[in-house]
Amino acid sequence: MIKLGVIFGGMSTEHDVSIASGTSVIQNLDKQKYKIYPIYIDQSGKWYEYIKPVNEITRLAVGEQLTEIMPILNVIEYLKGIDVAFPVLHGLYGEDGTIQGMLELLKIPYVGCRVLGSSICMDKVYTKMVFEKAKIPQAKFIYIKAIQKEGKTVFQYVDNEFKEQELSISEIAKIIDETIHFPVFVKPSNSGSSVGVHKATNQQELQSALLDASIYDTKILLEEEIEGREVECAVLGNEEVKATCVGEVLSAEDFYTFEAKYQNAASRTVIPAKIEEEKLKEIQTLAIKAFKAVDGKGLSRVDFFIRKSDNQVYINEINTMPGFTQISMYPQLWEVSGLSYTKLLDELIRIAY
Repeated sequence: MIKLGVIFGGMSTEHDVSIASGTSVIQNLDKQKYKIYPIYIDQSGKWYEYIKPVNEITRLAVGEQLTEIMPILNVIEYLKGIDVAFPVLHGLYGEDGTIQGMLELLKIPYVGCRVLGSSICMDKVYTKMVFEKAKIPQAKFIYIKAIQKEGKTVFQYVDNEFKEQELSISEIAKIIDETIHFPVFVKPSNSGSSVGVHKATNQQELQSALLDASIYDTKILLEEEIEGREVECAVLGNEEVKATCVGEVLSAEDFYTFEAKYQNAASRTVIPAKIEEEKLKEIQTLAIKAFKAVDGKGLSRVDFFIRKSDNQVYINEINTMPGFTQISMYPQLWEVSGLSYTKLLDELIRIAY
């Protein structure tokens, strides 16, 4: 029987989503195959055993908190007692290569992308640069840095040659007008679940969005708006990579915010999406290409836009540890493609290394 450590919670803004994903994974694992060690990390970084009997663990909703926990006194020794780790952690300190590096130092096989792929995909700015090199179609973008100077936040524009220039909001707005045009999406480079993301249609909204984004990261991505459909494709594998059918996101809001994803019941998904076969194959091919371009391993969900004006496909981003509840897009895509939730978990654990 494989000793499997399922790690969830974490210190990111997606802590509550990770609890929902982690408890869902535990609920759906084959208890005859695995001796499960539920491991919870709180928002301050303290590690705990989730001591509720494994057979009684069910998925918690986003926002529900654990109560039956006991501190792990020696995290390193505890982790050395497991055979495989399944880090069901979203966002910083879990999806960004940090815990992956720790597990590699301890020589513990784990589910998902390695250090490089995890860190690249967590950083939206550098993901865009890899996509650019791989010639994968994507939205135009501008790279901004937020710097603390004399007690206030100032912004630096970083050009294509990585030259940095401090600019006012009006000067940044001028660059937007000359290149990608308003409206733009303002995104912290290292954040997930659309936390800190805003749509800015003018200079005033841009200033507000930049200041909010700077709370979450010093690197900020300004991205042109692609009007069209939001679709997602799941990939699975290491050297041999498979892609699912495509699902479509129908957001109840102007764009897929945290609230739209997890709190607005009017948001929904359509699986499989109603798109022509040729477009489906194009998205699947691009999903696999993007996954390999970032040195992906194990799993990822690759998100795209299909532009309304010309039906062109543009990549949006890659999530190396996407939401993992039974109603999340990643497992649902595999379910529709013929791989049940429990069998999907088995395969991910099988290819862990």
